[in-house]
Amino acid sequence: RQSGRRYNLFLKRRLRIDKRHQSKDSIFFRDGVRRIDFVLSYVDDLNKEWEKKLERRKEFESNLQKAGLELETEDKKESEDGKIYFVKIHAPWEVLITYAEVLNIKVPIKENDIPSMVENPLDCMLAPLRLPEKVMHPEPDYFTAPFSKEKQELYLINDESTFFSPSMRNRIVNYILTRCPYGTEEGKKKFGIKRLLNNGTYSAAYPLHDCQYWKKANDPNCDNERYTLYMEWARFLRFYKEQPLDLIRKYYGEKIGIYFAWLGFYTEMLFLAAVVGLICFLYGLFTMDENMSSKEICDPAIGGEIIMCPLCDRECEYWRLNTTCESSEYSHLFDNVATLFFAIFMGIWVTLFLEFWKRRQARLKYEWDLVDFEEEQQQLQLRPEYEAKCTQKKKNPVTQEMEPYLPVTSQAVRFCISGTTVLFWVSLIIASMIAVIVYRLAVYAAFASLMENTQTLQPISGLLTPQLATSVTASCLNFVIIMILNFLYERIAIWITDMEIPRTHMEYENRLTMKMFLFQFVNYYSSCFYVAFFKGKFVGYPGAYTYMFNRWRNEECDPAGCLIELTTQLTIVMAGKQIWGNIQEAIVPWICNWWGRRKARNNPENLYSRWEQDHDLQTFGALGLFYEYLEMVIQFGFITLFVASFPLAPLLALMNNILEIRVDSWKLTTQYRRPVAAKAHSIGVWQEILNGMAILSVVTNAFIVAFTSDMIPRLVYYYAYSVNDNSPMSGYINNSLSVFQISDFPDRNKPKLNPENFVICRYRDYRYPPDHERRYLHTMQFWHILAAKLAFIIIMEHVVFIVKFFVAWMIPDVPADVKAKIKREKYLTQKILHEYELEKLKERLCQGDKRATKKEFIATEGRMELSRAM
Repeated sequence: RQSGRRYNLFLKRRLRIDKRHQSKDSIFFRDGVRRIDFVLSYVDDLNKEWEKKLERRKEFESNLQKAGLELETEDKKESEDGKIYFVKIHAPWEVLITYAEVLNIKVPIKENDIPSMVENPLDCMLAPLRLPEKVMHPEPDYFTAPFSKEKQELYLINDESTFFSPSMRNRIVNYILTRCPYGTEEGKKKFGIKRLLNNGTYSAAYPLHDCQYWKKANDPNCDNERYTLYMEWARFLRFYKEQPLDLIRKYYGEKIGIYFAWLGFYTEMLFLAAVVGLICFLYGLFTMDENMSSKEICDPAIGGEIIMCPLCDRECEYWRLNTTCESSEYSHLFDNVATLFFAIFMGIWVTLFLEFWKRRQARLKYEWDLVDFEEEQQQLQLRPEYEAKCTQKKKNPVTQEMEPYLPVTSQAVRFCISGTTVLFWVSLIIASMIAVIVYRLAVYAAFASLMENTQTLQPISGLLTPQLATSVTASCLNFVIIMILNFLYERIAIWITDMEIPRTHMEYENRLTMKMFLFQFVNYYSSCFYVAFFKGKFVGYPGAYTYMFNRWRNEECDPAGCLIELTTQLTIVMAGKQIWGNIQEAIVPWICNWWGRRKARNNPENLYSRWEQDHDLQTFGALGLFYEYLEMVIQFGFITLFVASFPLAPLLALMNNILEIRVDSWKLTTQYRRPVAAKAHSIGVWQEILNGMAILSVVTNAFIVAFTSDMIPRLVYYYAYSVNDNSPMSGYINNSLSVFQISDFPDRNKPKLNPENFVICRYRDYRYPPDHERRYLHTMQFWHILAAKLAFIIIMEHVVFIVKFFVAWMIPDVPADVKAKIKREKYLTQKILHEYELEKLKERLCQGDKRATKKEFIATEGRMELSRAM
């Protein structure tokens, strides 16, 4: 019986193979001439909605044909699983030229005759990093002008089938699909492919990749751009090569192209920051043995004789300062003079990065014909969802046409619900952070007691102090909470943004961006802000400790300072996020695609068609780039806001971004359906967010150097309180520790055991000793240090801000050569258009057209002369 089934299946496949000689890997209709610009798929599910979905599809496809599109349906019997119908869509020439004019698409009118840039003398050295010229510049550079049906003779139309690139074609078809009606339901006019996808009428809608990524197509008419992108860009072994930005733009559109341009430029600029950060780290490494503070802590005659007060109430014992010898040595790696230099350097670096990116962006705008592109042409069009949900209309004062609008009362209610939801989730993050702090306080005593009483932990007790053990476990717990909250909030943010019904695409993206960024900012950075600016600052002193909720004693910093704990927190959250992000971006889509294609792996190529292969891939989605930008902007915050605590952060970011570029390119080229091409002339609202974070980073790093590191107290001691001229820093540790008389401990704080009958213990603070008339009050040195910290913050901020604004003023946003080229191109384009109009007018005069007067001819010539003069 099984052999009979196999034979029938073989005959079925054989018939299907013989039925059509054309390879199903083709991207053309059955006639081999008309290109497939878009594909819709659906499944016949015989439920109670079946008839309604059938009616919607009939109406929708009928209206698509009325709009001029040509359709060809593949029966489910032809599909690999025998369940899915595929509707292939082709846009003929008449449709393309009509909507190219509507969308204001620029097309070539003349080959660019402006000389290219002067050759760089370093080009020969950079040759190994270059890609072949054909890959970097897949088509010649042209002067362009917006398309007009009336001036078709003006454009360089050599072949109508290839004049509009596939990305332009799928953009035009998608424009029609999103606005095509499919009937009236519940008294409302329904339209748009997005709504049909949401209600299950269609299962997918996507443009096709031009070939398989691992081999070229057999069709000689195929450009094989996907294969080229995979071979030259998407493989990790090409990590040292430049990116083929023009080819990316041609294949995926300007919006994706500008993301990869920004990511590549950001990675290039990180190289400088990573080198300087590595030098600062090496400085700390090579000067570890010269650090007087750690020498005194490790010295048995100094640190070994200093008895420290217990780290927790009742259960913890007195301990000797030299037990923290190793951690104090390692803290010097990040808490040294180079920290100050690196904080100032990064304040200037971030300005250079943003200013040079503006120049790079201006050059791309010129090269990609986006100079006159207004965001309104694409982003400010009304969203189909807005038009569908807003039933009321009012007259537009500019166009004098009736437009849908959302009443003010409805907007106010929606904004109140949205704002309340965002505040609730931000409060949830703060609550979770407080829970982690409570965890730190609750387990701190347990770690302290465990490490003192467990013999097996003695060999590592010097390196793994109770503070560090608590910090590491709390950081890991915090990271898990961050990822869970992040997963949940992403869905909530999209839901509340949809509920607000933004009017335009730009409004939708901006609102979602601000909600997501606000949440992610609090989610990822709150724990770092706590360690940097709150931990160890409100501890009190022995006998008068401060407590959270009157129960848990506030935790202290390590004797070597809080900076090493901030470094630990930053490293775990930053590295964990990058590792988890790469797993999500690369491994998860690969597993999903492998599972979806497992039945088709053994099928002949001519049974597994191009549209089926793409159907089995993952959907990139309208918010695909949004998540990529968000990931990089959060990383940007880690390497700027807290970089004074971890000079190696730019190096970690650099290594991640080298991988990130290849992971993003690999998944886009191999694991995802081809996204619909979209235009964009900048990175949008992300530019303003980066500017805001750059300004905030100067403030946070100034506070980290002043209040989290021990630099200012050491400098005050060096210049004002040192008593040894030969070794100015000797005695600093003893000076930084105050004295407490053990008999003054209240019963709540007093340790249960004091086997060595200590009389006094020491603690980190600047307070008078118990025999002073102002016992346990702050000394004058405390106020000197506080004044020095505040003065340092003011001076550092003003110096860095002055340098930042001076650098920003010195560097023009648009390079001089790009300005000249833009003016030259505008002049030549106007000249070509005017000459064309003049020639047409001459023809009309010669043909005796009465409407073409001599005065009109003179006026046209005068306009040309005026244009030349300008």
